[in-house]
Amino acid sequence: MEKTSARRRFLKSVTAIGGAASFPVPTLAAEAHAQHGVRAPSQTYMYLTQPEVAFVEAAVARLIPADELGPGAKEAGVAYFIDRQLFGGWGTMAKMYRQGPWPEGTPQQGYQSPLTPQQVYRIGIGEVNAHCAKQYGNSFSALTAAQQDEVLRGLDGGKIELEAVRSQFFFNMLLANTLEGFFADPIYGGNRDKAGWKLVGFPGVAAVYTAHVEQHGVPYNAVPVSIQDIVESVAEVDEHGHPKHILLGRNDRGSSHGD
Repeated sequence: MEKTSARRRFLKSVTAIGGAASFPVPTLAAEAHAQHGVRAPSQTYMYLTQPEVAFVEAAVARLIPADELGPGAKEAGVAYFIDRQLFGGWGTMAKMYRQGPWPEGTPQQGYQSPLTPQQVYRIGIGEVNAHCAKQYGNSFSALTAAQQDEVLRGLDGGKIELEAVRSQFFFNMLLANTLEGFFADPIYGGNRDKAGWKLVGFPGVAAVYTAHVEQHGVPYNAVPVSIQDIVESVAEVDEHGHPKHILLGRNDRGSSHGD
């Protein structure tokens, strides 16, 4: 998973991801305020232990690495996003059926495991670190980038055997959560400074587009704004609560990708 190939794989996956929502800011000066002046949620980890945080940060950094296109998953706070999801109802499967039986399911059957996501992460990280200690003499987060890529490929391809959780099951959950954290609204802890949205040119929460209906083939380049910006009154909204997007020129959009 070299940087270029990993980012290329990631970019391909973007086309399969549905829309998210966000709002823009009233002026370019306000954009800077939105990115640097808005109070970010306090990043105190609530479920993952420090060794587990080190593993997740290292893993997401290889799945979506920082490169010339912008920050990667680690810089975007994806590990914190994952921790918040694990700490909440999703992590404990609070609203999901948890009784057996537990046969091997098909992809169409959804989640098929007696383990909660909390348990999948805790067990999976522990067993992967044990594998790394045996194979390389160190934990996953302390390995070289090439060694980390080798381990991730082994999990993805099922070549590394874990005892209590299937390696591919763990890898697929980690990859899905990494993508979610990179593109979710920043109010959920990831996508810091809207790094994921800027990478793909996503304007954020839906605005009113009636003035642009007849403009065919014209790029809609706007300053991305999140729910957090609306909640904290950083972004301007109309009388119906829709954000007033501030459109950017071609050059402005290019500069907004490289904070």
